[in-house]
Amino acid sequence: MPMTSIKLTGAGLLALALSVALQSCGGETPTADAPADQSSDIAASGEQTEGTLTVRANGEDFVRQGFTSKDGWDIEFDHIYVTLANVTAYQSDPPFDPQAGQEISATQTASLTEPTTVDLAAGDESAEPVTVAELKAPAGRYNALSWEMVPATSGPAQGYPLVIQGTATKDGQTLPFTLKMAEELSFTCGDFVGDERKGMLAGGDSADLEATFHFDHLFGDGDAAPEDEINTGALGFDPLAALATDGQIEADSKQLQEQLSPADYQRLLEILPSLGHVGEGHCEETNLTT
Repeated sequence: MPMTSIKLTGAGLLALALSVALQSCGGETPTADAPADQSSDIAASGEQTEGTLTVRANGEDFVRQGFTSKDGWDIEFDHIYVTLANVTAYQSDPPFDPQAGQEISATQTASLTEPTTVDLAAGDESAEPVTVAELKAPAGRYNALSWEMVPATSGPAQGYPLVIQGTATKDGQTLPFTLKMAEELSFTCGDFVGDERKGMLAGGDSADLEATFHFDHLFGDGDAAPEDEINTGALGFDPLAALATDGQIEADSKQLQEQLSPADYQRLLEILPSLGHVGEGHCEETNLTT
């Protein structure tokens, strides 16, 4: 087949050059306003670039349904008041590892600064985790969460970050108890670890994050083997039962320091910072009162 010859005039050459230049400026290059980061995969297209991020606090089935401590006490909780402040969700890049001694590198955040008191034992056995805050937040993947436990400013937990109320029963003995813990704690946690992924927020949609509290770390778990780590590290309930007066236990942190053995009190101080998790995911913990 004969080749077709095309001749371009000077004006034609100029038009061709302009066309190539314009095509080379097409929309493949990320701009400063829309960086190509991990959030872009799930950010909403169009005008909806925000969603609602719900932060919940969960005491798990141990709190809602009751359980047996490592030393055989059947424990039912009436109230577990915890006061959270400076609750902050992060889009962290790279992902935050609380066990690596690094800081969160946040590309986006959403936060609630004022203290909020919730009752982890609220509702029946099937109750959902308690809502702490609903935050308008930029779309993206929220893969880190931090919060502080601070004294409540009013209500039944006033003056304490954590108040635990319930009843323990063993061998026909029933002991109502109230523990008022004054220790202020800070938790900085990585990605939620559980049966479902949390923190994936699309524009115009909603997503959950969860601050989880593992009270079996304090009391142990009678359904686990005695040599299980959850029991070897736990205080149990026997040391608290020994403090009962007139058939009940009422103690704050100062009284526990005075009345528990030095070894049991030290164990209690070591357990409290381990309460905070994100599902089964770990946190970096700090005792703000020491």
